[in-house]
Parts: sequence; structure tokens; C-alpha cells
Amino acid sequence: MKTVEPGEVSVGDFHAFMLGAIVPRPIAFVSTVDLEGNVNLSPFSFFNAFGSNPPLVVFSPSRRVRDNTIKHSLENVLEVPEVVINIVNYAMVEQMSLASTEYEKGVNEFQKAGFTEVTSQLVAPPRVKEAPVAFECKVKEVISMGEEGGAANLVVCEIVLAHFDELILDEKGKIDPFKLDAVARMGGNWYCRANGASLFEIEKPVKNRGIGVDQIPDKIRYSVVLTGNDLGKLGNVEVLPSEEEVNLYGELSEMEEIRIRFQNDEESLIFHLHEYARELLQEGKTEEAWKVLLQHY
Repeated sequence: MKTVEPGEVSVGDFHAFMLGAIVPRPIAFVSTVDLEGNVNLSPFSFFNAFGSNPPLVVFSPSRRVRDNTIKHSLENVLEVPEVVINIVNYAMVEQMSLASTEYEKGVNEFQKAGFTEVTSQLVAPPRVKEAPVAFECKVKEVISMGEEGGAANLVVCEIVLAHFDELILDEKGKIDPFKLDAVARMGGNWYCRANGASLFEIEKPVKNRGIGVDQIPDKIRYSVVLTGNDLGKLGNVEVLPSEEEVNLYGELSEMEEIRIRFQNDEESLIFHLHEYARELLQEGKTEEAWKVLLQHY
């Protein structure tokens, strides 16, 4: 492991390490206004949801590392404590990136990046018409974490009104992640697209209390085939198949074929049973995978 103490490297170097490792980061595409009504639009990847009652989000327009200046978004929020947080999808990511250009104060990034302003209902800043989701927010508090370059300014926002493009909703009215097609920030010039093979489901262990990895028999737990993810799936079952169930499964032709093929090579037999079990786990067939693994236990 490469161990780095923040004080032993430059702020910029450690900043790069953080942004390269803490990924993917959701993007808050924030619109603000100053006292004269000048509009600013800028993306921030120091952003996330922090509560639902009341609904709170937090983003941080940190002080610039290179010259310790603050961003126009922060200046505006301190003057007019209202924001719209627009969610970025793949269809608008290049325009969003363009809007991050450090234009002079008073320049409207909606116009520079080619976005359409839509008048908000409860706050002064406009929302981005092209965004699939927009949250109108009142700023509850701005917390300064320092006066040096790189210091955070936590802008705590309460959502007072939310807008969702109906095209991203499924038949139950919930957000479909494939239709949302969101993007997230990585390190450097890299982004991440939350779609296609990048999306997968994991059953939450809220309805059951799994046996845990520590209860998996050692011959299975320390398999040379099974990965940590495989063990996590196996440990999420509440009970193991009964001996009768395992024996019945062992009568299937697939099991018989493996036993006969490696009847004189126990190490290869275990290896191939574990490989077959892993295939079943990848198909979401955890119970069947257990029945395979218990054939030789």
C-alpha cells in the first residue's frame, strides 16, 4: 500500500488523490443568482443527499486550490440563499462541462453552454430545461471549513420543490436508472456513465438476517475460485439447504457428470464444483449454488 499523510504532499497532489479515489461522485449542476439578478450555472461533484425529512442536499463550492479564490456560485448563495440543483445525464454532459469554464462574473453560463432557462416556482434561480431532474432549494446554512485554498464551504440546502421528466419514470412512477442515464465525476478528465452493463442490482439484506461469511464452512470460504462478492451472496441466506435437498440436487445429470469425470481427482472435483457454483451465483441462483457447494462437504 502507498501511504500518504496529507501534510507531506502539496494540497493539489492530495486533492488529486482524493478525486481519483472517491468515485463516482454525483454532480450538482447548480444555478444561482446575485442581488442584481445575474444568473450563474456551475457543476459541483462535492455533492450528495443528506436527509429526507426535511429533504436535504449538500454541495461544496470549495476555495480554489491554485489561488484561494472563491467561486461565483458561493458569492451568489451568500447574497441570495436559494439554488436549483439540476441532475446531469449523458445527453447534456458536454454542455455541462462547458459551463464549468471560469467565465467572468456576470456571464450567463446558460447562454454559453446552450441551455434553456425555465423560471422556477419557489426560488429565484432558474432551472435547466434539459435536465431530467431539478430540485428547487432554500439554503439553510453555509458552513465555512477554512480560509486556505481547497477549504470546503458546505452549502446545506432544503428541497422545497422537485421536478422530474416523465420520460425517466417507469410504469410505477419510479425513476428508472436506465432512462435517467446519469453521469458521475471521476478523477482528472474522467466521467462515469450509469447505464448499460455498469448497472446491477443487489438484494438489500433488510428482510432477512443472513448467516454471514463467518458461518460458511472453511472449505468453501477459502475457495481458490470464489470471490469476496461470491461469499457475500452466500452469506446472505438465512438457512442452508437441508441434507435431503442437497442429495436430491446431486442426482441431477450435471452433478453426476462432474462426479464421474473427476472421481479420481478430489482437488479437480472441488475446483469444478466451485466453478459451477460461481456460474449459478452470477445468474442469481444462490440456493442452487449452495446445493452444489455442499455436494462435497
